Formats: sequence, structure tokens, C-alpha cells
Amino acid sequence: MSETNYDVLVIGGGAAGLSAALLLARSRRRVAVVDAGAPRNAPAAHMHGFLSRDGMNPLDLLTAGRAEVAGYGGELVADRVIAAECIGTADRTAGFTVRLASGRALRARRLLVASGLRDELPSLPGLRERWGRDVLHCPYCHGYEVADRPIGLLGAAESGPAARSVHLALALPQWSRDLVFFPHTFELSDADRARITARGVRIVDGKVSGVTVADDALRAVELADGASVARSALFVVADMIPDNTVVDALDCELTDSGFVRVDANGRTSVPGVFAAGNVVDPRSQVISAAGAAAAVAIAVNTDLTEEDCAAR
Repeated sequence: MSETNYDVLVIGGGAAGLSAALLLARSRRRVAVVDAGAPRNAPAAHMHGFLSRDGMNPLDLLTAGRAEVAGYGGELVADRVIAAECIGTADRTAGFTVRLASGRALRARRLLVASGLRDELPSLPGLRERWGRDVLHCPYCHGYEVADRPIGLLGAAESGPAARSVHLALALPQWSRDLVFFPHTFELSDADRARITARGVRIVDGKVSGVTVADDALRAVELADGASVARSALFVVADMIPDNTVVDALDCELTDSGFVRVDANGRTSVPGVFAAGNVVDPRSQVISAAGAAAAVAIAVNTDLTEEDCAAR
């Protein structure tokens, strides 16, 4: 099987991956971006908080980014990584081979993993269909658009962290004073219940069974006991699952929460492998993921330059 050689292979073509690839291509490195074309924010019609691009369709941003990367000679590979292996020793790499779902193999001196994450929602009818529209995950991304409307907050998914539910219950009244919190599958402590109530939030206990949708809009949150609470938007604490296909294959060290561990320059525990974006930090928004990835790309180029000089 023939292999194509690159200086850097970027795994993932979201804002982080394209930002890194753009800078590397402008540094005159041979770079390719492998992306399967399923960005996390695809269901959303608009992205917010990105200076000069606020309100832009996130897919339009990616389209523009791909064109910019290609304009500097970067290659875009529409495929999915299924395996990766290191060529060399544990403390000094001679490069990496990445195998794609299509059967193609790519080889690179360095890898920059920007494979992102997926949101795993509670298994309730209607949530996935409304995701990114009026079933939402982040008030900083979507809160302004539902401000002053009757909104709800669905507590942590079956395996999700309760702390994030409490944090959102305390934060969301900044956008709407008409907030109902549905703890759903976990028990609130007395202290947290008191803090949330003091913020003017109404707590409705009991398991949620689904949502009511009419005329292509969320209308209510349904409970298992038959009760219905009218709401026009629902924030959901989803589990955020990083795409660790590459970092697992290369045995990169992970944090306790399952995200790849990196230093200040995006270096993982495996020499020659860097990472940026949501695969590192689930809190990163589009603008911060892009900015962080640009900084990591500089570190990658510096690493390559040091190797180039040592080889002379």
C-alpha cells in the first residue's frame, strides 16, 4: 500500500484543525487535514461569540477555512482515521502512519490531533431532533437568542456530572428569570437546592419523559408522571465524549475526565503528537479553539525546525 508523506497531518477539520493547518501551510510546511465532515456544531444555524463572525453559519466558516488552507497549498482529505502507529522508538519518533477508512495510508513527521468531541444526550424522545435549535447546551453560545423566554434546564445525563447542572441552574437566570430546573436523574443536595431556589429558579422534581414539539418549535417538557411544563427552549447537560481514536491508538496520556493531556504548547505524552481544541478542552468555543490551535501549530513548526537543524 502506497503512503503519502507530509510534514504535519492534522486530524480533524473543525475550527481548531483548520486554524492550525492554515498557519502551518503559511509556514510552508506540507500539511494535510483529514476530516470526516461531521462537525459538532453542524445542527446550529448560527455561531456566536466569534469576533467579526458573530451570527455566521458554522458550516460557512468551515467552508471559508477550507478554501484558505487550500489556497496556501494545504491538502484536504475527506476521510476518517481508523488507526495510527508510531514509526521509531518510545523517546524519538521517525514519524507516524495513519490509516483511513478508505484504505489509504498517510505518513507524517508530526501529528496534530484536533478531532473534537461529540455530545451524548439523554435518551429521551425529541432531544436529538431539536439539538442546536431550541434544545441547547451552552448559554454563552445560545443564551442571548432565548433571553427572557420561558426556558428549562434538564439535569445531568445518566452518567453526567451533577456539578455542571448546578452551575447552569445558577447561571441561566442571567438570561431569563423564567427558568425551570428539571433535576431528572440525580438528587440535589439540600445546599444546592437552597442556592438554586434563592436565584428564583423553580425546581420540578421527577423524571423527564420527553418534549412536546408543535409547528417546528419546542412547546413543553413532559414528565413521566404525566405532567407537562410549558417551555420554549431547553438547556441540556450532555455528556461530552472526546474522539480519542488517534490518541488511544498511540497510547497518549489522558486526564481523569478522559481528554488528552497536553502541556502549554499542546504536546501530548507521546513525542511528535500534539493536540488542540475540544479533544483537549471541552469548554473551548469556536474562537478559543481556533486561537489555541494556532499557538499549537507554531509549537509544531518550531519542533520541526529544531529537528531540521539537528539533522544538518
